[in-house]
Amino acid sequence: MTFEAQEHTGRGFVSIVGAGPGPVDLMTLRAFDRLQRAEVVVHDRLIAPEVLALIPVAAQRVYVGKALGNHAVPQGGIHDLLVQHARLGKRVVRLKGGDPYVFGRGGEEVQALQAAAIAFEVVPGVTAASGCSAAAGIPLTHRDLAGSCVFLPGHLADDEATHDWQALARPGQTRVFYMGVQRLAQIAHQLIAHGLAPDTPAAIVRDGARATQTVIATGLRDLVARAPAYGPQPGLLIIGETVQLSPHFNL
Repeated sequence: MTFEAQEHTGRGFVSIVGAGPGPVDLMTLRAFDRLQRAEVVVHDRLIAPEVLALIPVAAQRVYVGKALGNHAVPQGGIHDLLVQHARLGKRVVRLKGGDPYVFGRGGEEVQALQAAAIAFEVVPGVTAASGCSAAAGIPLTHRDLAGSCVFLPGHLADDEATHDWQALARPGQTRVFYMGVQRLAQIAHQLIAHGLAPDTPAAIVRDGARATQTVIATGLRDLVARAPAYGPQPGLLIIGETVQLSPHFNL
């Protein structure tokens, strides 16, 4: 059942919506539409205040934000909330930063909805990798510098056996680590130990695409020394030759 069909049945429906990297004007028109028609909004921590301001006054808001080591609601509890509200016949929006299917656990929530026979849709959003890199002037691919791009979770560095670091150290690719700032030192150590040049261009983009955005771009080894302390701001780590094209790049 589509969203449009649901409006004529009175049955509950869940829209898993990507809000993009922050600013309202980087949301899709469909995301804006679903938020305007929501009766229940289950939202994450990093949703910008101007996006939350679009939620109808009459809609119920449920905060389920996650920070490192501090989850307001466990993931299983989020699944239960979506199912419960949908079974009450509500139009539910599960509002996430970025894109639901890029490190957003949208796939897990879809599985839970399918298991409960709840109708749903997924509304894509501008993921942090493309939104923040563009705002920082860093192409993810470039004909002369990077023929591929790989998205990775920052916690890969916690267990060196979880990924092929030798493959990641090969040239000609852009590596984007989501929430990679806290583990920058471990990531750099693994890449350099497996053959990546220590002066490979790298950048930290915090609060990407927002008015508060900050960018530090330099050689990887120097970036480790210059990186700010980990804090509550969302941060993206980008490593690869295309970083040198950013106006922020400074060796």
